[in-house]
Amino acid sequence: MVLSRVNIPATQLGSWTRSFLDLTKPRLVSMILITTTAGFLLAPTSVDWWQLIKTVIGTALSAGGTLALNQYLERDTDALMQRTACRPIPNGRLSPGEALIFGLSISTGGVIYLGLAVNLLTAVTITIIHLTYLLVYTPLKQKSPASTFLGAIPGALPPVVGWTAATGRLEPGAIVLFAILFWWQLPHSLSIAWLYREEYARAGFRLLPIVQPKGESTFFHIWFQTLILLFVGLLPALPMVQIAGYRYLVVATIVGSIFFGFSLALARSPSQLAAKRIMFASLIYLPVIMVAMIVDKLFL
Repeated sequence: MVLSRVNIPATQLGSWTRSFLDLTKPRLVSMILITTTAGFLLAPTSVDWWQLIKTVIGTALSAGGTLALNQYLERDTDALMQRTACRPIPNGRLSPGEALIFGLSISTGGVIYLGLAVNLLTAVTITIIHLTYLLVYTPLKQKSPASTFLGAIPGALPPVVGWTAATGRLEPGAIVLFAILFWWQLPHSLSIAWLYREEYARAGFRLLPIVQPKGESTFFHIWFQTLILLFVGLLPALPMVQIAGYRYLVVATIVGSIFFGFSLALARSPSQLAAKRIMFASLIYLPVIMVAMIVDKLFL
């Protein structure tokens, strides 16, 4: 009796694996894990490194699965935009069914793992991220500019995941970290929406730069939300919060003022270059203040 064996070429297997990895948006997952880890390290407890590792594993699975499901839901609109047409489903590397099964499997697995290996509150927080991102933010993008503001809710929850994983409680410090991430996302997301407004319009998205094409409303919200962020970014130094101290306060004031200055420059002289500066400034602001908080905590 001869047993036949199916051999999958290494190149094909590697391409298939790469396609599933692309489906999870690794760069975005990396940012989620960084803010989750920051929330864990900033919690008022001694660091349990094994608990942190379990939190990172569960969050990576959950976040990757949620982003894969987002690509499944947006596969038709992704095909209409140049910047997303190369994603695994639109370009045919994966079928919608494969993406759906993969996304449901790892996102559900991540939630269950966090509930069993970390704690129930962390699993509930991750579930809220899933539901608001997939059932509120994703469909609302084609209906209302409010999607940007509601979509900032799931995007602001990763540090809360880290905090609850470390403490098992929802405390003022976690709420402050949520607020910083929430207001940070608004100028960041709106600058991206302005830069790619023509592509978003072709795909049928109803973002603020498409609904208000002249840009006044978009630029107003960018500088106004950045101004709010400047003050929200100082909250970790409050005695009732006490995540960080005066060293952080100095850093947050400087980087927040610079970020606000870029937003005012965009409002006064709108241009693609000014919008790109906002986007890059936002990518610098967040890691700088997170690192400043963690470093300052070591010296409190």
